[in-house]
Amino acid sequence: MSTDRYVSPLSERYASREMQYIFSPDKKFRTWRKLWIALAETEKELGLNITEEQIEELKAHAEDINYDVAKEREKQVRHDVMSHVYAYGVQCPKAKGIIHLGATSCYVGDNTDIILMSEALRLVQKKLVNVIAELAKFAEEQKSQPTLAFTHFQPAQPTTVGKRAALWMQEFVMDLEDLDYVLGSLKLLGSKGTTGTQASFLELFEGDQETIDKIDPMIAEKMGFEACYPVSGQTYSRKTDTRVLNVLAGIAASAHKFSNDIRLLQHLKEVEEPFEKSQIGSSAMAYKRNPMRSERIASLSRYVMIDALNPAVTSATQWFERTLDDSANKRLSVPEGFLAIDGILDLCLNVVDGLVVYPKVIEKRLMSELPFMATENIMMDAVKAGGDRQELHERIRELSMEAGKNVKEKGMDNNLLELIAADPAFNLGLEELQKAMEPARYVGRAKEQVETYLEQVIRPLLEDHKELIGMKSEIKV
Repeated sequence: MSTDRYVSPLSERYASREMQYIFSPDKKFRTWRKLWIALAETEKELGLNITEEQIEELKAHAEDINYDVAKEREKQVRHDVMSHVYAYGVQCPKAKGIIHLGATSCYVGDNTDIILMSEALRLVQKKLVNVIAELAKFAEEQKSQPTLAFTHFQPAQPTTVGKRAALWMQEFVMDLEDLDYVLGSLKLLGSKGTTGTQASFLELFEGDQETIDKIDPMIAEKMGFEACYPVSGQTYSRKTDTRVLNVLAGIAASAHKFSNDIRLLQHLKEVEEPFEKSQIGSSAMAYKRNPMRSERIASLSRYVMIDALNPAVTSATQWFERTLDDSANKRLSVPEGFLAIDGILDLCLNVVDGLVVYPKVIEKRLMSELPFMATENIMMDAVKAGGDRQELHERIRELSMEAGKNVKEKGMDNNLLELIAADPAFNLGLEELQKAMEPARYVGRAKEQVETYLEQVIRPLLEDHKELIGMKSEIKV
């Protein structure tokens, strides 16, 4: 690790080595060479004077990149693509004259960007599916555990811990649907020349339109894609980057929501993220167990959500067939968006896999509020015992206000049941009232909703992606 210059924390602290390699120089330049081989093979197959010996020479040096030669050449010509064309040619003297034939820099630059984003999306897809799979296990385990639900972070009707997990899960599922769609729609730029008109190929193939029409489909197939974009300027539309980063921003928003809920629940001591045996929660307060993983999820998620503005603005401000004010921005915004979301999903997987639930704390808080929520049922029981519904409604309102005042102003426990039992209008004893305080009576269809959602949505989804399931995450700090 370098200590005398800035090093991105996305690499040093957050992103996996797998994601880092996808956006590494080595991966980029190896992909350039694969694209040059695909172009040469296509041109040979379509009739240009390119020999099998030249193709084999290119293939023989596809992996052993002479970086020193390329670096020295770039100092002279100030052009990264032409420096690597030159370096490849030094290794391949027989093929030197046909490398990059008819192409422009965007042939390797833009096609590589699409290839790398596709690979990165597949890694994101894998991690997202595993987060969903772990949440599904948690929801199944906790589907019947009653808990106090909140609206406006104020006590509301009870739900279950599993139902709350299903809400987190559903947002990640929406993200997966968006990711699958965008990933399935990505196309290569192909080889369309300086302004996208394929004028250089018109010259190379002596105006043979039918042959030129075959170039892009053949390149796409060789590189593992179904198609190339049918029209382009010099570059693929930068709106493509916008679509990709919007998928990442959507995942970040879901992760942020999930992490916020965990942080609040940890404050309430109802649910905790994993806390390792030797982990230090605070440098000053030894007793603290700060939700640092969830806080990091929120922190990185904000970065990704804001980062998505970069490709949107870049796309909006392109001029005609191309300008170069996209390049420096793309080099930062796209890889770093992926590195950050990679770290976020590793953290999410780690948190979900190790969530700790405290049923006794959950029950205590729920029972402190349940008498208020049970008043409708209590009133109905009192009516059955001969009471007047309208009179009872007013009386229970008054007693609820009194009990609330006792809790907030006097620090007492909720004594609403005792107040009702002491009021002859209700004709109900304390023991009878306490029997009605069974939390499961007040969670509605939460358990059944979880079961239905898991059965009808999640299990089919996981079956469709079963080859991706089974990974564990590692977090560095």
